[in-house]
Amino acid sequence: MRRVTAAEAASLVRDGDTLLIGGSGGGHAVPDALLEALGRRFEQSGTPRGITALHPVGVGDGANRGLGHLARKGLLKRNVAGSFVNSPPIGAMALRDEIEAWSLPQGALSQLMREMAAGRAGLLTKTGLHTFVDPRLQGGRQSPSAKEDLVELVEFRGEEWLFYKPHHVDIAFLRGTTADEDGNVSMEQEAVTLEMLSEAQATKRCGGIVVVQVRRIARRGTLHPKMVKIPGILVDLVVVEPEQEQTFLTPYSPAYSGEIRMPLADIPALKLDARKIIARRGALELFPRAVCNLGSGVFTGLANVAAEEGCLDAVCLTNEQGNVGGAPASGGDAGAAMNPDAQLDQPYQFDFYDGGGLDLAFLSFAEFDAAGNVNVSRFGNKLIGPGGFINISQNAQRVIFGGTLTAGGKPKAVKQVEQVTFSGPYARNRGQPVLYVTEAAVFRLGETGPEMSEIAPGLTVDQVVAQMGFQPVIATDLRPMDARLFVETKMGLAAEIAARPGKTVSSRLAKLA
Repeated sequence: MRRVTAAEAASLVRDGDTLLIGGSGGGHAVPDALLEALGRRFEQSGTPRGITALHPVGVGDGANRGLGHLARKGLLKRNVAGSFVNSPPIGAMALRDEIEAWSLPQGALSQLMREMAAGRAGLLTKTGLHTFVDPRLQGGRQSPSAKEDLVELVEFRGEEWLFYKPHHVDIAFLRGTTADEDGNVSMEQEAVTLEMLSEAQATKRCGGIVVVQVRRIARRGTLHPKMVKIPGILVDLVVVEPEQEQTFLTPYSPAYSGEIRMPLADIPALKLDARKIIARRGALELFPRAVCNLGSGVFTGLANVAAEEGCLDAVCLTNEQGNVGGAPASGGDAGAAMNPDAQLDQPYQFDFYDGGGLDLAFLSFAEFDAAGNVNVSRFGNKLIGPGGFINISQNAQRVIFGGTLTAGGKPKAVKQVEQVTFSGPYARNRGQPVLYVTEAAVFRLGETGPEMSEIAPGLTVDQVVAQMGFQPVIATDLRPMDARLFVETKMGLAAEIAARPGKTVSSRLAKLA
């Protein structure tokens, strides 16, 4: 292992290289010093030019950090990513067609890193069928100049599958906490571990260079072998950044890294507004031992509601970055979790999700339409990308989408979504139960599309429909939304959830009861 500066590492990137970037969201294990150095090099010298940025998760602070450092015309030729929400400058370049841009499912890209590491042909999965990632729709393309087919529709054993092609990697920018003198890297202070190992392996498989940004150096032989996430045999260069932050918002939280467990009382309660009403309504779907995912957006507030109600420990909340248990964080720290029971590498979390391991998925919507389709990836002048949304929504046993009924005075229930990130007809054909929760009404996926099944007290059907872009079916059993959702006092959910039937166990285990 050789120790270099961030500038020296950045000098190794050549014109036309594919740069694989580790990290997640708002600074979670993001090698920001390396990205900043690369952006500065281009600004000063005009090189390198025409590189490809490849990263399974969106990377940035919502402004100019993370991938935002590379938002310079001529530096990037193409970007293949799980999302662009964390780096609006890159999204804007894609919308102006200044770069070739694809946004593919976060889980598919995460798992693809393992396929690339092993030298396999690519990733075969059903994730993305009948969404904008499907080649019959857009193939994941987000700019006119993105011509290459990165995803193929194939038939295997009489069924439709999507095949995600591998990428050749020239250099990887990764991150950990500590590196020893032999280049072994641990991640003990990180909020997530992601696919750092697979990315390092994939890069070496391609004959590329692995650069890891860390906070500190330890003497060889002093790291516990079970703490090493990237072995030194895969690491070429180490860059030490002593001021490395855990996330862009949080310098360090021991509750994120698993060093301590914070009291539930320290998890802040939400103020009573539309977002809390939606999170509370989602919480009504919980049952004992339910395994759930909280996607980014409005439903991250469900963890706060569960903590406030004293029922957080009755269920298992997870997020796609690999945290199992505890309370997934919200806002700019989404992706981390307070008090996790386990932190898995991200590809394994998506294996569990894709295999139907989620009982409940709580996901936000940007808009939903008369067919029950949901869009979170692209609308108006915003390029967001799907993140883990497609893996989660397609494979969960039950999906609850949440969002306000309008935004800026415009309906979010529209006649036809701009981009299909979730297919209502595909879900209906597979018998997947779906709810759409707003502060004004709740809809369920019916035979033709969303059916209004609950309405907020004090509102009429006509008042709700007037705020929508289509006429929904009105369920014959339409009922008022629970009045407890709209008051300041606690709902008493802990006792209510405890009294509900728990998760069904196998008949073999039931014999031991």
